[in-house]
Amino acid sequence: MSPYRGRRPQGRGAVLICGSAAWARATPTGPHPRHDLNQADARGPTHSRLRTHALAPARESPEPEPRKIESTVSDSLNTPEAPHHAPDGGIRHTRAKGEPRFPDGPKADPAGSHFERRIRSFQPRRSRVTAGQADALQRLWPKWGLDIDGRRTLDLAELFGNGSPVVLEIGFGMGEATAQMAAADPDTNILAVDVHTPGQGNLLNLADQGGLSNIRVANGDAIILLREMLTPDSLDGLRVFFPDPWPKKRHHKRRLIQPDFLTIAASRLKPGAILHCATDWEPYAEQMLEVLTAHPAFENTRPDGGFAPRPEFRPLTRFEGQGLDKGHVVNDLLFRRVPHDDQREGRQ
Repeated sequence: MSPYRGRRPQGRGAVLICGSAAWARATPTGPHPRHDLNQADARGPTHSRLRTHALAPARESPEPEPRKIESTVSDSLNTPEAPHHAPDGGIRHTRAKGEPRFPDGPKADPAGSHFERRIRSFQPRRSRVTAGQADALQRLWPKWGLDIDGRRTLDLAELFGNGSPVVLEIGFGMGEATAQMAAADPDTNILAVDVHTPGQGNLLNLADQGGLSNIRVANGDAIILLREMLTPDSLDGLRVFFPDPWPKKRHHKRRLIQPDFLTIAASRLKPGAILHCATDWEPYAEQMLEVLTAHPAFENTRPDGGFAPRPEFRPLTRFEGQGLDKGHVVNDLLFRRVPHDDQREGRQ
């Protein structure tokens, strides 16, 4: 058993044994009077080095200067962004604390985290935004973008500048399929909702390049948009393509297609409007079919009450193609909003 275990180290070797700065400061500097370094050198080079190391005076660590907290906080909030050299030789700018990512673009949390406390069906994530996407967000967001803040009621005719039918699309990914559907049906307006910033910028770019004036991009929580900002019977259709399946059982409560969501959606859909869902996660598809079939505000457009084949107007998305390559089965569900009278009678 070590003689120093449980005991306070004694003698000059204590500074090496315990390694404490406090012991180092308490130990007198300079050689011990009983040891002569010159005599130690005469005993041989190896012994000399060991003795010199053991008897070397402890080095005093300089006292750190007190941190000026006031100036640090002030600088972090008020100092303009500092340039940094990127690996490719360009200059990358960092934002000061509290500075928005895109001053004229979508807000990070438009409704505010204090707006409500509930389980969300999406998980915002920070992703790399390309130069083209960033340019589109800065340039086109004031024209075609919408932050879901829950503080106003939207006039869809004013938002799009016409009285054409409006279809709400929840979750559009990178926006390729949305742009294709908008180009194929220019007489239908698409209000596309997502929280993925690169996808928002990409869809704005596609709309700009294709001259698609029938697209508006919304940023934020679709539930808040439906409940707080859209009026009853204002939508001609609702599309939910490949929502997050939340495969773990404890996360099933986060799935979007739930009875409460369908009730809110039904109140905003006109009678006869189509709710179109698609997923490549079979357990989620089965749950969608079960929940939609049981809801009194919707009826299946399929006579057999099952899944529908992919309609021609829904493009094959890149994500869907990857799933098909892996052997996934994609299921489409098309349900019609029943008339209000039929709903009151309990039609299913």
